[in-house]
Amino acid sequence: MFYQLYELNHAALRPMRMAAEMGRWALRSPFNPLAGTTVGRSLAAGFEVFERTTRRYGKPEFELPTTVVDGVEVAVNEEIVWRKPFCGLLHFARDLPADRPADPKVLIVAPMSGHYATLLRGTVEAMLPAHEVYITDWVDARTVPLTEGSFDLDDYVDYVIEMIRHLGEGVNIVAVCQPSVPVLAAVSVMSEDGDPLVPATMTLMGGPIDTRISPTAVNKVAHDKGLAWFERNVIMRVPFPHAGAFREVYPGFLQLGGFMSMNLDRHVSAHKEFFVHLVEGDGDSAEKHRDFYDEYLAVMDLTKEFYLQTIRTVFLDHDLPEGKMMHRGRLVKPSAIRDTALFTVEGELDDITGMGQTQAAHRLCSGLAAEQQLDYVQPGVGHYGVFNGSRFRANIQPRIAAFIRRHARGAVAVPAAPPRPRRKPVAEA
Repeated sequence: MFYQLYELNHAALRPMRMAAEMGRWALRSPFNPLAGTTVGRSLAAGFEVFERTTRRYGKPEFELPTTVVDGVEVAVNEEIVWRKPFCGLLHFARDLPADRPADPKVLIVAPMSGHYATLLRGTVEAMLPAHEVYITDWVDARTVPLTEGSFDLDDYVDYVIEMIRHLGEGVNIVAVCQPSVPVLAAVSVMSEDGDPLVPATMTLMGGPIDTRISPTAVNKVAHDKGLAWFERNVIMRVPFPHAGAFREVYPGFLQLGGFMSMNLDRHVSAHKEFFVHLVEGDGDSAEKHRDFYDEYLAVMDLTKEFYLQTIRTVFLDHDLPEGKMMHRGRLVKPSAIRDTALFTVEGELDDITGMGQTQAAHRLCSGLAAEQQLDYVQPGVGHYGVFNGSRFRANIQPRIAAFIRRHARGAVAVPAAPPRPRRKPVAEA
Protein backbone atom coordinates (compact mmCIF):
# COMPACT_ATOMS: atom_id res chain seq x y z
CA MET A 1 0.00 0.00 0.00
CA PHE A 2 2.91 2.32 0.76
CA TYR A 3 4.16 2.05 -2.82
CA GLN A 4 0.73 3.12 -4.06
CA LEU A 5 0.77 6.12 -1.71
CA TYR A 6 4.18 7.09 -3.04
CA GLU A 7 2.85 6.98 -6.60
CA LEU A 8 -0.24 8.97 -5.58
CA ASN A 9 1.89 11.63 -3.89
CA HIS A 10 4.11 11.92 -6.95
CA ALA A 11 1.07 12.33 -9.21
CA ALA A 12 -0.55 14.86 -6.86
CA LEU A 13 2.56 17.07 -6.93
CA ARG A 14 2.79 17.05 -10.70
CA PRO A 15 0.69 20.23 -11.23
CA MET A 16 2.82 22.05 -8.67
CA ARG A 17 6.03 20.89 -10.36
CA MET A 18 4.72 22.15 -13.70
CA ALA A 19 3.74 25.48 -12.13
CA ALA A 20 7.18 25.80 -10.51
CA GLU A 21 8.88 25.07 -13.82
CA MET A 22 6.77 27.68 -15.60
CA GLY A 23 7.48 30.21 -12.86
CA ARG A 24 11.20 29.56 -13.06
CA TRP A 25 11.31 30.16 -16.81
CA ALA A 26 9.13 33.26 -16.53
CA LEU A 27 11.38 34.76 -13.86
CA ARG A 28 14.49 34.09 -15.92
CA SER A 29 13.10 35.62 -19.09
CA PRO A 30 15.12 38.67 -20.23
CA PHE A 31 11.77 40.41 -20.81
CA ASN A 32 10.82 40.08 -17.13
CA PRO A 33 11.87 43.17 -15.11
CA LEU A 34 12.36 40.94 -12.03
CA ALA A 35 14.84 38.68 -13.81
CA GLY A 36 17.92 40.62 -12.73
CA THR A 37 16.79 41.38 -9.18
CA THR A 38 17.60 39.49 -6.00
CA VAL A 39 13.89 38.81 -5.45
CA GLY A 40 13.45 37.41 -8.95
CA ARG A 41 16.56 35.22 -8.74
CA SER A 42 15.52 33.98 -5.28
CA LEU A 43 12.04 33.03 -6.46
CA ALA A 44 13.42 31.30 -9.56
CA ALA A 45 15.96 29.43 -7.42
CA GLY A 46 13.22 28.33 -5.01
CA PHE A 47 11.09 27.05 -7.87
CA GLU A 48 13.97 25.00 -9.27
CA VAL A 49 14.87 23.50 -5.89
CA PHE A 50 11.22 22.51 -5.35
CA GLU A 51 10.91 20.96 -8.81
CA ARG A 52 14.15 19.00 -8.50
CA THR A 53 13.43 17.67 -5.01
CA THR A 54 9.96 16.38 -5.93
CA ARG A 55 10.56 14.95 -9.41
CA ARG A 56 11.29 11.31 -10.26
CA TYR A 57 14.65 10.89 -11.94
CA GLY A 58 14.84 8.59 -14.93
CA LYS A 59 17.70 6.38 -16.01
CA PRO A 60 20.71 8.58 -16.89
CA GLU A 61 22.80 8.22 -20.03
CA PHE A 62 26.51 7.44 -20.05
CA GLU A 63 27.19 10.27 -22.52
CA LEU A 64 30.69 9.11 -23.46
CA PRO A 65 30.76 9.89 -27.20
CA THR A 66 34.56 9.93 -27.51
CA THR A 67 37.76 8.82 -25.85
CA VAL A 68 41.48 9.30 -26.52
CA VAL A 69 43.42 6.26 -27.72
CA ASP A 70 47.15 6.51 -28.47
CA GLY A 71 46.85 10.29 -28.32
CA VAL A 72 44.05 10.43 -30.89
CA GLU A 73 40.40 11.21 -30.16
CA VAL A 74 38.12 8.42 -31.41
CA ALA A 75 34.37 7.93 -31.45
CA VAL A 76 32.68 5.60 -28.96
CA ASN A 77 29.43 3.81 -29.74
CA GLU A 78 27.29 2.06 -27.16
CA GLU A 79 25.82 -1.30 -28.15
CA ILE A 80 24.01 -4.06 -26.28
CA VAL A 81 25.79 -7.33 -27.13
CA TRP A 82 23.97 -9.69 -24.74
CA ARG A 83 20.62 -9.41 -23.07
CA LYS A 84 18.48 -11.16 -20.46
CA PRO A 85 15.27 -9.96 -18.76
CA PHE A 86 17.09 -8.36 -15.83
CA CYS A 87 20.33 -7.22 -17.47
CA GLY A 88 21.95 -6.17 -20.71
CA LEU A 89 25.67 -6.26 -21.48
CA LEU A 90 26.72 -2.87 -22.80
CA HIS A 91 29.82 -2.55 -24.98
CA PHE A 92 31.60 0.75 -25.51
CA ALA A 93 32.87 0.10 -29.02
CA ARG A 94 35.74 2.40 -29.99
CA ASP A 95 36.27 3.37 -33.60
CA LEU A 96 39.80 1.99 -34.02
CA PRO A 97 41.87 0.89 -37.05
CA ALA A 98 41.29 -2.76 -37.95
CA ASP A 99 45.03 -3.52 -37.86
CA ARG A 100 45.58 -2.11 -34.36
CA PRO A 101 46.48 -4.74 -31.71
CA ALA A 102 43.54 -5.61 -29.49
CA ASP A 103 43.36 -4.16 -25.99
CA PRO A 104 42.46 -6.31 -22.97
CA LYS A 105 38.75 -7.02 -22.57
CA VAL A 106 37.34 -5.67 -19.30
CA LEU A 107 33.93 -6.65 -17.95
CA ILE A 108 32.84 -4.16 -15.30
CA VAL A 109 30.11 -5.59 -13.08
CA ALA A 110 28.13 -2.66 -11.73
CA PRO A 111 26.33 -2.84 -8.38
CA MET A 112 22.73 -4.02 -8.39
CA SER A 113 22.05 -2.06 -5.25
CA GLY A 114 19.69 0.70 -6.24
CA HIS A 115 21.57 2.93 -8.64
CA TYR A 116 21.98 2.46 -12.37
CA ALA A 117 25.23 1.39 -14.01
CA THR A 118 25.83 5.02 -15.01
CA LEU A 119 27.04 5.57 -11.45
CA LEU A 120 30.26 4.05 -12.82
CA ARG A 121 30.52 6.53 -15.68
CA GLY A 122 33.87 7.74 -14.33
CA THR A 123 35.12 4.16 -14.03
CA VAL A 124 34.24 3.43 -17.64
CA GLU A 125 35.68 6.72 -18.88
CA ALA A 126 39.02 6.07 -17.19
CA MET A 127 39.27 2.52 -18.57
CA LEU A 128 38.27 3.31 -22.17
CA PRO A 129 41.60 4.60 -23.55
CA ALA A 130 43.43 1.30 -23.03
CA HIS A 131 40.73 -1.37 -22.75
CA GLU A 132 37.80 -2.91 -24.59
CA VAL A 133 35.14 -2.07 -22.00
CA TYR A 134 31.87 -3.85 -21.27
CA ILE A 135 29.52 -3.15 -18.36
CA THR A 136 26.46 -4.80 -16.86
CA ASP A 137 23.38 -2.65 -17.45
CA TRP A 138 20.95 -3.88 -14.77
CA VAL A 139 17.23 -3.42 -15.40
CA ASP A 140 14.76 -1.76 -13.02
CA ALA A 141 12.68 -4.65 -11.60
CA ARG A 142 9.46 -2.65 -11.80
CA THR A 143 9.80 -2.67 -15.60
CA VAL A 144 10.13 -6.47 -15.87
CA PRO A 145 6.79 -8.31 -16.26
CA LEU A 146 6.02 -11.16 -13.87
CA THR A 147 5.95 -13.51 -16.85
CA GLU A 148 9.76 -13.18 -17.07
CA GLY A 149 10.12 -15.06 -13.78
CA SER A 150 12.16 -14.31 -10.69
CA PHE A 151 15.74 -13.11 -10.15
CA ASP A 152 17.83 -14.07 -7.14
CA LEU A 153 21.49 -14.34 -6.15
CA ASP A 154 21.87 -17.66 -7.98
CA ASP A 155 20.55 -16.01 -11.14
CA TYR A 156 23.04 -13.18 -10.65
CA VAL A 157 25.93 -15.67 -10.56
CA ASP A 158 24.56 -17.41 -13.66
CA TYR A 159 24.29 -14.08 -15.49
CA VAL A 160 27.94 -13.27 -14.71
CA ILE A 161 29.10 -16.69 -15.95
CA GLU A 162 27.07 -16.34 -19.15
CA MET A 163 28.50 -12.89 -19.85
CA ILE A 164 32.07 -14.10 -19.29
CA ARG A 165 31.50 -16.98 -21.71
CA HIS A 166 29.87 -14.67 -24.22
CA LEU A 167 32.95 -12.43 -24.27
CA GLY A 168 35.30 -15.36 -24.75
CA GLU A 169 38.89 -15.99 -23.75
CA GLY A 170 41.00 -13.52 -21.83
CA VAL A 171 38.29 -11.52 -20.05
CA ASN A 172 39.32 -9.37 -17.09
CA ILE A 173 36.47 -8.87 -14.64
CA VAL A 174 36.10 -5.87 -12.34
CA ALA A 175 33.45 -5.97 -9.60
CA VAL A 176 32.50 -2.72 -7.89
CA CYS A 177 31.07 -3.06 -4.36
CA GLN A 178 28.06 -5.40 -4.02
CA PRO A 179 28.83 -7.72 -7.00
CA SER A 180 32.16 -8.73 -5.46
CA VAL A 181 30.44 -11.68 -3.76
CA PRO A 182 28.57 -13.09 -6.80
CA VAL A 183 31.57 -12.40 -9.06
CA LEU A 184 33.89 -14.31 -6.73
CA ALA A 185 31.29 -17.10 -6.62
CA ALA A 186 31.02 -17.15 -10.43
CA VAL A 187 34.79 -17.37 -10.94
CA SER A 188 34.97 -20.07 -8.25
CA VAL A 189 32.34 -22.19 -10.02
CA MET A 190 34.02 -21.76 -13.39
CA SER A 191 37.42 -22.61 -11.91
CA GLU A 192 36.17 -25.76 -10.22
CA ASP A 193 34.60 -26.85 -13.50
CA GLY A 194 37.88 -26.28 -15.35
CA ASP A 195 36.20 -23.79 -17.67
CA PRO A 196 38.77 -22.60 -20.26
CA LEU A 197 37.05 -19.21 -20.39
CA VAL A 198 37.70 -18.40 -16.73
CA PRO A 199 38.81 -14.72 -16.42
CA ALA A 200 42.49 -13.87 -16.58
CA THR A 201 42.15 -11.39 -13.72
CA MET A 202 39.54 -10.48 -11.13
CA THR A 203 39.52 -7.04 -9.48
CA LEU A 204 37.26 -6.59 -6.45
CA MET A 205 36.69 -2.97 -5.39
CA GLY A 206 35.12 -2.05 -2.05
CA GLY A 207 33.23 -5.34 -1.89
CA PRO A 208 31.59 -6.96 1.17
CA ILE A 209 33.40 -10.29 1.03
CA ASP A 210 33.50 -10.63 4.83
CA THR A 211 31.27 -8.11 6.62
CA ARG A 212 32.35 -9.33 10.06
CA ILE A 213 35.54 -7.31 9.55
CA SER A 214 35.37 -3.58 10.39
CA PRO A 215 31.55 -3.55 10.35
CA THR A 216 29.98 -0.30 9.16
CA ALA A 217 26.55 1.21 9.83
CA VAL A 218 25.17 -0.73 6.85
CA ASN A 219 26.38 -4.03 8.30
CA LYS A 220 25.07 -3.20 11.77
CA VAL A 221 21.58 -2.30 10.51
CA ALA A 222 21.29 -5.65 8.73
CA HIS A 223 22.48 -7.50 11.83
CA ASP A 224 20.27 -5.60 14.28
CA LYS A 225 17.06 -5.79 12.23
CA GLY A 226 17.20 -9.37 11.01
CA LEU A 227 15.79 -10.83 7.79
CA ALA A 228 12.15 -10.98 8.93
CA TRP A 229 12.11 -7.24 9.63
CA PHE A 230 13.25 -6.42 6.11
CA GLU A 231 10.68 -8.74 4.57
CA ARG A 232 7.86 -7.18 6.62
CA ASN A 233 8.85 -3.54 6.24
CA VAL A 234 10.61 -2.88 2.93
CA ILE A 235 9.19 -5.43 0.50
CA MET A 236 6.26 -4.12 -1.56
CA ARG A 237 4.36 -4.93 -4.75
CA VAL A 238 4.87 -2.79 -7.84
CA PRO A 239 1.61 -0.95 -8.54
CA PHE A 240 -0.23 -0.81 -11.83
CA PRO A 241 0.37 0.46 -14.56
CA HIS A 242 4.11 -0.32 -14.41
CA ALA A 243 5.17 -3.23 -16.62
CA GLY A 244 6.30 -5.15 -13.55
CA ALA A 245 2.97 -4.64 -11.75
CA PHE A 246 2.45 -7.00 -8.77
CA ARG A 247 6.11 -8.08 -8.66
CA GLU A 248 7.46 -8.01 -5.08
CA VAL A 249 10.39 -5.63 -4.86
CA TYR A 250 12.54 -3.52 -2.61
CA PRO A 251 11.55 -0.11 -4.03
CA GLY A 252 14.17 2.33 -5.22
CA PHE A 253 12.63 5.24 -3.34
CA LEU A 254 13.08 3.38 -0.03
CA GLN A 255 16.70 2.67 -0.90
CA LEU A 256 17.21 6.32 -1.71
CA GLY A 257 15.76 7.28 1.65
CA GLY A 258 18.27 4.97 3.29
CA PHE A 259 21.17 6.37 1.27
CA MET A 260 20.29 9.95 2.11
CA SER A 261 19.55 9.37 5.79
CA MET A 262 23.13 8.21 6.31
CA ASN A 263 24.40 11.70 5.40
CA LEU A 264 21.25 13.83 5.70
CA ASP A 265 23.03 16.95 6.95
CA ARG A 266 25.36 16.86 3.96
CA HIS A 267 22.47 16.60 1.49
CA VAL A 268 20.53 19.42 3.17
CA SER A 269 23.61 21.62 3.09
CA ALA A 270 24.21 20.76 -0.56
CA HIS A 271 20.71 21.91 -1.51
CA LYS A 272 21.10 25.12 0.51
CA GLU A 273 24.34 25.81 -1.31
CA PHE A 274 22.64 25.02 -4.63
CA PHE A 275 20.00 27.66 -3.84
CA VAL A 276 22.70 30.22 -3.03
CA HIS A 277 24.64 29.41 -6.22
CA LEU A 278 21.48 29.95 -8.28
CA VAL A 279 20.79 33.30 -6.63
CA GLU A 280 24.38 34.44 -7.05
CA GLY A 281 24.51 33.25 -10.66
CA ASP A 282 27.30 30.73 -10.03
CA GLY A 283 26.41 28.56 -13.00
CA ASP A 284 29.38 26.18 -12.81
CA SER A 285 28.73 25.20 -9.17
CA ALA A 286 24.99 24.86 -9.83
CA GLU A 287 25.65 22.59 -12.83
CA LYS A 288 27.94 20.35 -10.77
CA HIS A 289 25.12 19.97 -8.24
CA ARG A 290 22.65 19.08 -11.00
CA ASP A 291 24.99 16.53 -12.54
CA PHE A 292 25.63 14.79 -9.22
CA TYR A 293 22.03 14.62 -8.06
CA ASP A 294 20.68 13.68 -11.50
CA GLU A 295 22.73 10.51 -11.01
CA TYR A 296 22.37 10.05 -7.27
CA LEU A 297 18.59 10.43 -7.21
CA ALA A 298 17.99 8.04 -10.11
CA VAL A 299 17.17 4.71 -8.47
CA MET A 300 15.74 1.35 -9.46
CA ASP A 301 13.74 -1.40 -7.74
CA LEU A 302 15.33 -4.73 -6.78
CA THR A 303 13.52 -8.06 -6.79
CA LYS A 304 12.48 -9.35 -3.39
CA GLU A 305 14.26 -12.66 -3.76
CA PHE A 306 17.60 -11.11 -4.76
CA TYR A 307 17.50 -8.48 -2.02
CA LEU A 308 16.59 -10.82 0.83
CA GLN A 309 18.94 -13.56 -0.30
CA THR A 310 21.80 -11.05 -0.43
CA ILE A 311 21.06 -9.78 3.09
CA ARG A 312 20.98 -13.32 4.46
CA THR A 313 23.99 -14.66 2.56
CA VAL A 314 26.31 -11.64 2.79
CA PHE A 315 25.34 -9.68 5.89
CA LEU A 316 23.72 -12.15 8.29
CA ASP A 317 25.05 -15.67 7.72
CA HIS A 318 28.41 -14.69 6.15
CA ASP A 319 28.18 -17.77 3.95
CA LEU A 320 31.13 -17.00 1.66
CA PRO A 321 33.84 -16.35 4.29
CA GLU A 322 32.54 -19.23 6.40
CA GLY A 323 32.85 -21.63 3.48
CA LYS A 324 29.17 -22.51 3.22
CA MET A 325 27.88 -20.43 0.30
CA MET A 326 25.86 -22.54 -2.12
CA HIS A 327 25.10 -22.03 -5.79
CA ARG A 328 22.44 -24.22 -7.39
CA GLY A 329 22.94 -26.84 -4.69
CA ARG A 330 26.75 -26.97 -4.86
CA LEU A 331 29.32 -25.48 -2.51
CA VAL A 332 31.17 -22.40 -3.76
CA LYS A 333 34.93 -23.00 -3.41
CA PRO A 334 37.15 -19.94 -3.92
CA SER A 335 40.13 -22.19 -3.17
CA ALA A 336 39.53 -23.77 -6.59
CA ILE A 337 40.66 -20.56 -8.31
CA ARG A 338 44.09 -21.20 -9.84
CA ASP A 339 44.29 -19.27 -13.10
CA THR A 340 42.59 -15.95 -12.26
CA ALA A 341 44.86 -13.35 -10.67
CA LEU A 342 43.24 -11.41 -7.83
CA PHE A 343 43.48 -7.67 -7.12
CA THR A 344 41.54 -6.09 -4.23
CA VAL A 345 41.06 -2.35 -3.81
CA GLU A 346 39.76 -0.55 -0.72
CA GLY A 347 39.30 3.03 0.45
CA GLU A 348 40.82 4.15 3.73
CA LEU A 349 37.67 6.08 4.72
CA ASP A 350 35.04 3.74 3.27
CA ASP A 351 31.92 3.94 5.46
CA ILE A 352 29.94 1.39 3.39
CA THR A 353 32.44 -1.46 3.07
CA GLY A 354 34.85 -1.39 5.98
CA MET A 355 38.60 -1.78 5.58
CA GLY A 356 39.57 -5.43 5.32
CA GLN A 357 36.21 -6.71 4.07
CA THR A 358 37.40 -6.92 0.46
CA GLN A 359 40.94 -7.96 1.32
CA ALA A 360 39.42 -11.07 2.93
CA ALA A 361 39.11 -12.53 -0.58
CA HIS A 362 42.83 -13.32 -0.54
CA ARG A 363 42.39 -15.67 2.40
CA LEU A 364 39.56 -17.48 0.60
CA CYS A 365 41.48 -17.79 -2.68
CA SER A 366 44.12 -20.00 -1.09
CA GLY A 367 44.94 -21.73 -4.37
CA LEU A 368 46.56 -18.63 -5.83
CA ALA A 369 50.30 -18.04 -5.71
CA ALA A 370 51.58 -14.88 -4.02
CA GLU A 371 52.58 -13.35 -7.36
CA GLN A 372 48.97 -13.73 -8.55
CA GLN A 373 47.65 -11.54 -5.74
CA LEU A 374 47.74 -7.83 -5.08
CA ASP A 375 46.00 -5.59 -2.54
CA TYR A 376 45.84 -1.81 -2.50
CA VAL A 377 44.34 0.70 -0.07
CA GLN A 378 43.76 4.22 -1.38
CA PRO A 379 44.43 6.77 1.37
CA GLY A 380 41.94 9.57 1.95
CA VAL A 381 38.94 8.26 -0.01
CA GLY A 382 35.55 6.91 0.98
CA HIS A 383 33.39 4.39 -0.82
CA TYR A 384 32.67 6.51 -3.89
CA GLY A 385 36.33 7.44 -4.27
CA VAL A 386 37.27 3.79 -4.73
CA PHE A 387 35.80 3.79 -8.23
CA ASN A 388 35.46 7.45 -9.20
CA GLY A 389 37.11 10.82 -8.82
CA SER A 390 40.59 12.26 -9.19
CA ARG A 391 42.35 9.77 -6.90
CA PHE A 392 40.73 6.87 -8.70
CA ARG A 393 42.00 8.23 -12.03
CA ALA A 394 45.47 9.07 -10.73
CA ASN A 395 46.19 6.14 -8.40
CA ILE A 396 43.71 3.26 -8.67
CA GLN A 397 42.91 2.95 -12.39
CA PRO A 398 46.60 2.87 -13.44
CA ARG A 399 47.21 0.05 -10.96
CA ILE A 400 44.23 -1.92 -12.29
CA ALA A 401 45.45 -1.42 -15.87
CA ALA A 402 48.99 -2.52 -14.99
CA PHE A 403 47.69 -5.57 -13.10
CA ILE A 404 45.51 -6.60 -16.05
CA ARG A 405 48.36 -6.29 -18.55
CA ARG A 406 50.76 -8.10 -16.25
CA HIS A 407 48.47 -11.11 -16.01
CA ALA A 408 46.76 -10.99 -19.42
CA ARG A 409 47.03 -14.36 -21.11
CA GLY A 410 49.49 -14.29 -23.98
CA ALA A 411 50.39 -10.64 -23.34
CA VAL A 412 53.80 -9.18 -22.61
CA ALA A 413 54.09 -7.57 -19.23
CA VAL A 414 54.44 -3.80 -19.27
CA PRO A 415 56.24 -1.55 -16.80
CA ALA A 416 54.06 -0.70 -13.85
CA ALA A 417 54.14 1.19 -10.62
CA PRO A 418 55.72 -0.93 -7.87
CA PRO A 419 52.89 -2.99 -6.35
CA ARG A 420 52.15 -2.69 -2.69
CA PRO A 421 52.54 -6.02 -0.88
CA ARG A 422 49.41 -7.80 0.20
CA ARG A 423 48.45 -6.96 3.77
CA LYS A 424 48.18 -9.47 6.52
CA PRO A 425 44.58 -10.54 7.17
CA VAL A 426 42.65 -8.07 9.24
CA ALA A 427 41.40 -9.45 12.53
CA GLU A 428 37.68 -10.10 12.62
CA ALA A 429 35.63 -7.69 14.67
